[in-house]
Amino acid sequence: LPTMLSHAADGKKTNEILIMSDDTGYEVFGCYGSKQYQTPRIDELSETGMRFNHCYSQPICCPSRVKIMTGKSNVRNYIYWDIMDPNEKTIGHMMQEAGYATCVSGKWQLYGRGTFAPELKGKGTLPENAGFDEHCCWQVDAKTPRYWQPELRINGEDTAFSDKDAFGPDICTDFICDFIERNKENPFFAYYPMMLTHNPFTTTPDSADRSATGNQKNFEDMVAYMDTLVGRIADKLDEVGVRENTLVLFTGDNGSPGGKKGGITSELNGVMIEGGKGKTTDAGTRVALVANMPGKIPAGRVTDDLVDFSDMMPTMAAMTGAALPKGDVLDGVSFAPQLLGKKGVPREWLYSYVEGAPGPEPDPVIWARDQRWKLYSDGRLFDISKDVLEQNPILTGEDQIREKLRAAIDSMPPTGLKIYRPKDSSNLPGGSNYRSKG
Repeated sequence: LPTMLSHAADGKKTNEILIMSDDTGYEVFGCYGSKQYQTPRIDELSETGMRFNHCYSQPICCPSRVKIMTGKSNVRNYIYWDIMDPNEKTIGHMMQEAGYATCVSGKWQLYGRGTFAPELKGKGTLPENAGFDEHCCWQVDAKTPRYWQPELRINGEDTAFSDKDAFGPDICTDFICDFIERNKENPFFAYYPMMLTHNPFTTTPDSADRSATGNQKNFEDMVAYMDTLVGRIADKLDEVGVRENTLVLFTGDNGSPGGKKGGITSELNGVMIEGGKGKTTDAGTRVALVANMPGKIPAGRVTDDLVDFSDMMPTMAAMTGAALPKGDVLDGVSFAPQLLGKKGVPREWLYSYVEGAPGPEPDPVIWARDQRWKLYSDGRLFDISKDVLEQNPILTGEDQIREKLRAAIDSMPPTGLKIYRPKDSSNLPGGSNYRSKG
């Protein structure tokens, strides 16, 4: 790659910040057309940077986190709920090995605290073992509050905040801002998997009524405060003089909360969208992606290029000159050229493998798709442009698109390679003895 990808005009390496909101579908952002929610700071990042119309996550959080951190499809390395294989090379390791100071702050959920298989507790990966020099995380090794008066794990120490005004997302954001301040003269990478806007639907420090209990209103307040925190990080970059040398990527881990109890409904361009977290439709898997780097990324650009969560690792490597993990089969495709105003080599399709929530199902859900068409491994084909809720499968015809997407599915392993089954307790994570279904 040319050095222009990894160095600014002054010779400094490109810093990177990857921000991922929790349970926030694309439909809640002003830059995607929402007038119901207030997201001025993310909208500003879009207006002065680049917005992607077709970024897709996994439909639930833990699989998305494993995918975005490793550059691999879940078919290769997803084990079980709340677990990431401790042998995996992550974006943290990649940036650490490239000489970057590294930090993670926010929701972890990869060590096994919340797993539904008791024998897996503590068998996953700790933040400090995932390539991060510093961490301030919730949901690591203890069940604790995340919002008001939280308990967080900070650089290996469980820390309780008893002040009635202590708000977990503020603490995590301040941790990243302090990390930026201390490393402004050095190349740095910060990963911020946010707590907001996951339920419980709480009030925020900016809520007019701190005792409000309505799910929809509180969710809207949570979205607004999530946006405020993203703005706080952008302001810190400006304050310390590294904004133009820092790539900011903002996305979400899956769709907005759904279901009859506590489900969220949002209006977008005159259409009512029910939160679809957990569903394999666009309501569960289509997420925002905004990229910002003044002077490098052309302002106001919008693209329909496909982006999969596995693409983050190779893109970050291309933008910094970091070396991708050796010996691994990676599924990501770099979209760095598009960020720099070039055509690049956009994806023709993306593939997804879902083992269910909270744990593996007997029959995983597998599909491949492009911007318009989506083919499941069982043969159901949907024209998403006309059937976004996937209610009317096309069972015959459209042979050319079927052939293309079937070839995509067949190019991947037929079943998960590291799936853990609770009934087979002899194969615990931590080594190479996962039970292969293949």
